[in-house]
Parts: sequence; C-alpha cells; structure tokens
Amino acid sequence: MNRRRVIALLAALAAPGGARRARAAAARDGEVVPGRPLRFPRDHGAHPGYRIEWWYVTGWLDAQDDAGPLGFQITFFRARAGGDYANPSRFALRQILFAHAALADPRVGRLLHDGRAARDALGLAGAAEEGCDAWIDDWRLAQTARGYRGRIAAREFSLALDFAAADGVLLHGAGGVSRKGARAHEASYYYSRPQMAVQGEIEQTGRRRAVRGSAWLDHEWSSSYLPPEAVGWDWLGINLSNGGALMLFRMRSSSGGTHYAGGTLSASDGRVRRFAPREIDFEPLRRWRSPRSGVEYPVALRVAAAGREWRIEPLMDDQELDARASTGTIYWEGAVRVYQGQGASEVGRGYLELTGYWRPLKL
Repeated sequence: MNRRRVIALLAALAAPGGARRARAAAARDGEVVPGRPLRFPRDHGAHPGYRIEWWYVTGWLDAQDDAGPLGFQITFFRARAGGDYANPSRFALRQILFAHAALADPRVGRLLHDGRAARDALGLAGAAEEGCDAWIDDWRLAQTARGYRGRIAAREFSLALDFAAADGVLLHGAGGVSRKGARAHEASYYYSRPQMAVQGEIEQTGRRRAVRGSAWLDHEWSSSYLPPEAVGWDWLGINLSNGGALMLFRMRSSSGGTHYAGGTLSASDGRVRRFAPREIDFEPLRRWRSPRSGVEYPVALRVAAAGREWRIEPLMDDQELDARASTGTIYWEGAVRVYQGQGASEVGRGYLELTGYWRPLKL
C-alpha cells in the first residue's frame, strides 16, 4: 500500500464511523480486509477493484446412455488491466476476461479442453457486478432464479448445463477471508456453493446426450493471492456422499513442501469445521508424467486434516490443461474419487487442481 493510501485510511479510521468507511475504501482499492462481511447477492458479482477474480464450476456427470461418468470444468477469470478507469470510451481497456472449459471422458483417454480470452469492450466480454454473469462471446456462466446456467460451445464438445444451488454459501477462512500466507494481505475473499444438482446436455462428435450429476462452484477474488515463496497450489473440492463438503488447499513452496495451508469441512447437518495450516497434510501416492509437456503431477494423494484422512484417486490420469494461449500456464485439473479408511469405500467425488508444476505460477 502506498503512502497516500495509508494516510487516507488512517484519516478515515479517525473520523466517526471510520472503521466502516476504511473497510469500504480498502475494498475500492482492491485489498482484502478482515471483518468486511460478504453481502449477497451483490458479492456473487464481479469486484473490478481487485486484481484477479474467478468463478469456477466443476462436477461429475452421468449420461443417459450409462456409458460411464464424466468430469467437467467451466471457469471464468477476470483480471484488472492497468488502463485509464476514468476514460468513458467504450474502447477503454479496464478488464480482461479469460475462460477455460474441459470435459474428462475416460473413453477418450485425454482431457478435452478449450479456452477463450477477450477484453471487456463493446459488450463482447464482461462480468456483471450485480450477481454472477460472466461471458466471452457465446460462452457464458450466469445466475438464474434456481442457481446458475453454463453455456459453452468448445471445439471438441459443448456444454448446456443448469445448476440448482441450495440456499446459503460455504464461507472459507474467517467470515470469507481466506489466508494464503503468513502476511495479512496474502488472502482472498472466498466462498463455495457445493452439492449443486446438475442437469442438461453435452455434445461430443456431433452426438447430444442428456446428463445429470453434481457440481461445486467457487468464487474467489483478491489482489495478492500468491505469496512470493510459493510456486503454485494443490486444491481439492469434494462433494461428500453423505451431503457434506470438503475443501483443502496448500500453497506449495519451491522445495515441494507446504508453505501455507487451509481448509473447510461442512458436515451434512450444517456444522462447519475450519482447519488451521498445521492441521493439514498432503502426501503424493502416485505420479503421472504428461506425454505432451513432460510435466509430472501427483495425481493420487493422501490428504489429512485434524486426524481425518482421505485417499484421492483420479477418474483418469491425463487431465492436463494447456492454457498457454490464454492464462499462460499449464496445469492439471481433474475429476477425482475420494476414499476413506483402509477399504475401498468411496465417500465422495470432486475435483483436484495442481498448479505450478510446469513453471512457477504468475498471477
């Protein structure tokens, strides 16, 4: 934070009602401030004062023809550009939008994926501030009366999916402020909407199929997400079979160890347990090397949190997403099954994200 902004915040704090106004000023300047309550439906929408933001939907689908389960991903990213925000021109560059979409089909044996990127000019791309509505051309993720709607027309597949979301959200960290490092500013505003029911259609090779399943939505925004000591992260979002939800992450150091960690366990009865960094452990069980990039990923894991343990196994190994044409990186984003105990009892399904294994991640 520069000197002028520090003085402005101190002055706001000293005035009557100063704490509230200081939090509002910090939000306009793109800082994550503990104690700022998330307000819905407003915070489902975009926060253009922050440097980076994403709406991220993943899930498992079962097709009408019973050919086996599929995984899918729809992600819209918003990045704040360094343009002139006072310029009223429709051509002025203020925000850049990126989108990734993927379909994991074991019968294909590799991840089908596509991406787009555009500036928020002339209505061709954008992210609304009042409620979730992000789009690039005919790709769109938007809120509806019951939840969300995703429409993706990719090169090798298309997705037309509707998501029914339960009331309320799952806040991570302290009231939705999720720390990502030891420094106070290394944090994001972060909430999820797990256990969303999905129905709709997918198309592959000219063939349409009706699908149903379950999904998980993440919405996160920040201006200082990745600590300088971290090269990437391992993240896990799981819809548990008993109706609960599990989110765990670790910010990974260059040595491969854990720089920082966090997580949330929501029980089926609504009780929520938030984990401290020291309570979380990630242990690779099996690695897979991409035949295209040569990058090696820990696609099977043992994860533990406060004495609980889970084993993570991928739907298929090859779920690498090459996004160099849009966000400039390669990462692994895959559908996974979750097992607990010594037996083969499946207790949940969800997604695992592994970043920074190709090169240190830059946001």
